[in-house]
Amino acid sequence: MRPTSFHAPRRAALRRLSALTGTTLAALAVPSLLTPIASAIAAGYPTQPIRLVVPFPPAGGTDVLTRLVFDKVAPAAHWTVVVENRAGAGGNIGLDAVAKAKPDGYTIGMGQTANLAINPTLYPKLPFDPLKDFTPVVLVSAQPVVLIVRQDAPFKSLADFVAAAKGKQMSMASAGTGTVGHLTGEMFQRRAGFKALHVPYKGASPALTDLMGGQTDFYFATPPIALPMIKAGRLRAIAVTSPKRLALLPNVPTVAEQGFAGFQAEDWKALVAPAGTPAEVVARLNEEVNKQLKQPDTIARLREEGSEPRGGTAPELGAFIKSENTRWGAIVRESGARVE
Repeated sequence: MRPTSFHAPRRAALRRLSALTGTTLAALAVPSLLTPIASAIAAGYPTQPIRLVVPFPPAGGTDVLTRLVFDKVAPAAHWTVVVENRAGAGGNIGLDAVAKAKPDGYTIGMGQTANLAINPTLYPKLPFDPLKDFTPVVLVSAQPVVLIVRQDAPFKSLADFVAAAKGKQMSMASAGTGTVGHLTGEMFQRRAGFKALHVPYKGASPALTDLMGGQTDFYFATPPIALPMIKAGRLRAIAVTSPKRLALLPNVPTVAEQGFAGFQAEDWKALVAPAGTPAEVVARLNEEVNKQLKQPDTIARLREEGSEPRGGTAPELGAFIKSENTRWGAIVRESGARVE
């Protein structure tokens, strides 16, 4: 997949840079405002385009989120950012490229729950260690999953759903073994005290199609997948797994408020760099992303696709990734999920 470059004009005399694919939105780098004691590599950072690896295909959830945020970051910071999609192996191929890149701040990656917290336990062997081979930069966003059923399903609340699931064998669709939706479903089943038949699909679209067709009974789906069919009256949302209700589904209660206190599951996105990337460079990246995550138009666009902006410091992200490894690792082991 050819990379996409974002750019904006530095001044009228400069020629606009053209992208290999897509629209250009970033600009030539300007000198950083770091303190004089900053390292030489960070003092003028960046002096060349930044390669941003998205470890999933174009137009997928991680890709859309990345471009949405860096559409704002790149022109505001006067940077050239080249987005490169390197998909495969649940995000492992792209993240491995980031882990093995030169730690100079010119290769960064958009990691997520799957490749930074789930895959280390799901796969018997990974080409990288998410806790040792990356420098955390910033937590970008998170979105819950939505428990959806057919519109004509007899249950209208989570209590109705659980009672029905305990009374007969149900089948749970997922976009694949080890996905956030699959493991959220497994976690909820253990919490609620029932066991459903897991039916993994090769992606969200076929899973959704079979749910609407009656081949399966329920599906824990991400908002961008579920919302169109909910709005069309084909599916019903029973609950969301976020700490508070989703702005796009204000009438759908959370799992926690329907009798399962503390239940939470989110698919998050986080910017990482190779281990050893200079602290001053990490601080600059963190600063620019945090600035844009606080802008009203960025917040509004994220919420339109069911995500909430996060932000925070690099050390906070490091601690978060560690805790998520522990939490999701336990869920994977308990579920028995494995990808060879």
